[in-house]
Amino acid sequence: MSNIAIKEQMDALVKELNQHNYNYYVLAMPTIGDYEFDKKLEELALLEKEYPALADPNSPTQRVGGDITKNFETVKHRYPMLSLGNTYNEQDLRDFDERVRKAIGSDFQYVCELKFDGLSISLTYENGRLLRAVTRGDGTQGDDVTTNVKTIRRVPHHVKGDKVPAQFEIRGEIFMHRAAFDRLNREREELGEVPYANPRNFASGTVKMQDSAEVAKRPLDCFLYFLYTDKSEFKTHWDSLQAVDNWGFHVCEHNRLVSNIDEVLDFVHKWEKERHNLSYEIDGIVIKVNSYAQQQELGFTAKSPRWAISYKYKADEVQTELLQVSYQVGRTGAVTPVANLKPVLLAGTTVKRASLHNANEIERLDLHEHDTVFVEKGGEIIPKVIKVNPEKRRPDAKKIVYLHNCPECGSELVRKEGEAVHYCPNDEACPPQIVGKIQHFIGRKAMNIDGLGDETIETFYRRGLVRHISDLYTLHEKATELSQIERFGEKSIQNMLKGIEESKKMPFEKVLFGLGIRYVGETVARKLAAGVKNIETLAAATVPELIAIDEIGTRIAESIVEYFSKPEHIRQIALLKAAGLQFEVEERTIVLQSEQLSGKTFVISGVFENFDREELKTMIEANGGKMLSGISGKLDYLVAGDNMGPSKLEKAKKLKIPIISETELMDMLGK
Repeated sequence: MSNIAIKEQMDALVKELNQHNYNYYVLAMPTIGDYEFDKKLEELALLEKEYPALADPNSPTQRVGGDITKNFETVKHRYPMLSLGNTYNEQDLRDFDERVRKAIGSDFQYVCELKFDGLSISLTYENGRLLRAVTRGDGTQGDDVTTNVKTIRRVPHHVKGDKVPAQFEIRGEIFMHRAAFDRLNREREELGEVPYANPRNFASGTVKMQDSAEVAKRPLDCFLYFLYTDKSEFKTHWDSLQAVDNWGFHVCEHNRLVSNIDEVLDFVHKWEKERHNLSYEIDGIVIKVNSYAQQQELGFTAKSPRWAISYKYKADEVQTELLQVSYQVGRTGAVTPVANLKPVLLAGTTVKRASLHNANEIERLDLHEHDTVFVEKGGEIIPKVIKVNPEKRRPDAKKIVYLHNCPECGSELVRKEGEAVHYCPNDEACPPQIVGKIQHFIGRKAMNIDGLGDETIETFYRRGLVRHISDLYTLHEKATELSQIERFGEKSIQNMLKGIEESKKMPFEKVLFGLGIRYVGETVARKLAAGVKNIETLAAATVPELIAIDEIGTRIAESIVEYFSKPEHIRQIALLKAAGLQFEVEERTIVLQSEQLSGKTFVISGVFENFDREELKTMIEANGGKMLSGISGKLDYLVAGDNMGPSKLEKAKKLKIPIISETELMDMLGK
């Protein structure tokens, strides 16, 4: 195949994978399964390895992360990251315009931009290559989060084009799309974790995570909006925006060049109405004088530029009556209070319900029956009760007390020390927990069973066809009952049964995640599977043994031990095992070449010049060595490459474990 044909094949894969990423992360509407996506990514990675000169520098394969950052280095900004003066008042915008006119006359333009509700970031490029990404911090210095920012799909690692300076900084905002935020928050709630309040907090928390591989799984996006260079090739801000867009940066398409303050206000009014139709949050508009020469003439105050201002929209807030507080029981048994409200129009939608989060929030609000409450939907995606109007409280109103028993099954609720959430412990007989666990098990990230959906599981539960996960694997015995379900024809039944049969091939880590053990998310399940190899070892493990596994903490370990202490869980696993599900890691067949490393244990970390990690692992095992999942006293050697996680390095030094390079490993093998 010619290089032209190979390049076309690679470009087509990049385009297809980028579209799938967009569907998944931005729209939250995936059109391809994880397995199929991973296979296409693997195909692209192999082509890039074989033909590195043809590789796209912004390929999806470059966004997977993997490095661990224990402490973020503090970096001084070359150009201070000043905050903008802001206002909620249109007259203040006219006053700003008047000050500008007095200083530079009437011959100027403004650039109007959306004010993104995210995390400010500064990117430095040298010779077209991303050198550093630093947060705003205190405006003078911030945290170096380069490793994490490199995982964001819209941040180019390399740029090229006309007039690209040898060195430049570009400022922007990291944010998260609403649909992706909602999806990830639902996953947090399913794991019994407190949901993030808004996309900005989620984005900010993600950028400061220590494991860049985890950051890579979070759907972050980034708009870039201001270029800094020592000697600019551009005379105006608008020209620079067009240029950086051509260089490959993600520039907002809604920016507008206007001639006067009336056009600015038209832009402000337009987006006050239309902002709710965007896929991301904005909290206002930024107005900048366009000419760089005029910006320089206007100068700065101590805190902000005199040539720019932001107009902030007031958070949408309304008053309405609290009708009652109801309670939702999730898959893990977490009980969430919900305010049922007298319907009211808020941010373009009719709101009937709002989150109350937990018992602490009800106490903080001092909530009483039929209170008049203020509901907000500013930076919050889910409407939230923010305060009560005590002046409208009824004299005989009773204080709302968080319930003591599960609203679904009547079991006494429990609340662990240090946690805000109450739980129903009756996970084997509480209807929403049973249905939620089975829905989780069939989900795309777990067993990915085709032909089954959430509504179908609810129908099966109501009809008594399923009470446990294991019942899915006996549905083939209930053909008569299945055929009596409305809109569930022969073809649907066969597709479902085929999907259930195919799920028996899913690897141990997927089955483990599908069991729905509290705090055992997708990544934790993968770490556990690698650490214990089979379900019997996991079921028998103690808390200290579990904590010894890489990245498994006390809370997770205690939850696992508690899960396996229940006889019904053990019985269910036995039934699933009998049905043919995978409950051990499928070990690769290793052709033993020598016994040179027999009795020696290894951990591999970092990036290597001549081999990838999988190749090194295969070599070690082929010569009698054994791989461990984490740093411990049982380890003989840490094979260290570039950019390895500092926490692993520190732990290895503390335990006095020999740290060797790939060259030293080859010497041990006589290569």
